[in-house]
Amino acid sequence: MVFGQVVIGPPGSGKTTYCNGMSQFLQLIGRKVAIINLDPANDALPYECAINIEDLIKLSDVMVEHSLGPNGGLVYCMDYLETNIDWLESKLKPLLKDHYLLFDFPGQVELFFLHESAKRVIMKLIKKLNLRLTAVHLVDAHLCSDPGKYVSALLLSLSTMLHLELPHVNVLSKIDLIESYGKLAFNLDFYTDVQDLSYLQHHLDQDPRSAKYRKLTKELCEVIEDYSLINFTTLDIQDKESVGNLVKLIDKSNGYIFAGMDASAIEFSKIAVGPWFTVAAVQEKYMKDDEDFDKDASSVDK
Repeated sequence: MVFGQVVIGPPGSGKTTYCNGMSQFLQLIGRKVAIINLDPANDALPYECAINIEDLIKLSDVMVEHSLGPNGGLVYCMDYLETNIDWLESKLKPLLKDHYLLFDFPGQVELFFLHESAKRVIMKLIKKLNLRLTAVHLVDAHLCSDPGKYVSALLLSLSTMLHLELPHVNVLSKIDLIESYGKLAFNLDFYTDVQDLSYLQHHLDQDPRSAKYRKLTKELCEVIEDYSLINFTTLDIQDKESVGNLVKLIDKSNGYIFAGMDASAIEFSKIAVGPWFTVAAVQEKYMKDDEDFDKDASSVDK
């Protein structure tokens, strides 16, 4: 039984940086890690990958040969990878004995909530190679500072969860930069727990562009709440404690933490619950209080 992560998210959410930092952390705690780059547009890798899709197909070649743009080219590449899944399986088999797998996927979000190729690739690998994978969906934390963008991120996360049908962890990445675009309207736990989105309506109405679509936004928020599937954990990839907390959550979701155990149901439940970090601690570490913001604002004015 082999465990790993399917790393996905919009462009700029930090997927490649995440794979690099996560692999270093996992190696420090004693795991052998193999990174599989499945992004044919990622030609400047900061990490050493065990498998690179560019050995099979390159986005630049596809765009030239078939007169496609980058989006159409990526869809073609995923279709081509599905057709040649035997190539990927043969590359993975030598790693199955003792490696933890990190799959670095492209940032084109349509591949994970609309098109079927990427999903079929993942499902074939799970079935044929007996993999236990968790989808780690990264969303840039600064989107929380804009209510409209935050609702869009929620819709994307929900659509991706329903489409991929994998154990799923939604992550607010770059949490250390969360207030670089301004102060949040609510405490951090409002954005991580996704409890009552009606409170966002007032802030959406302040923007003339958002007010125009008030009814639509309200209906979309109700859809998100009706499913009641979305929540987020936070991540600062440069902070060992933050990465460690995320690893614990991922290990629980894909079963790594229970692998090889011969224990009673009570012992399993103790591990499954375990100690956990609080959002309040994350907020205290990375977010300024009102007095700090007032001081910063006054110093700028001067």
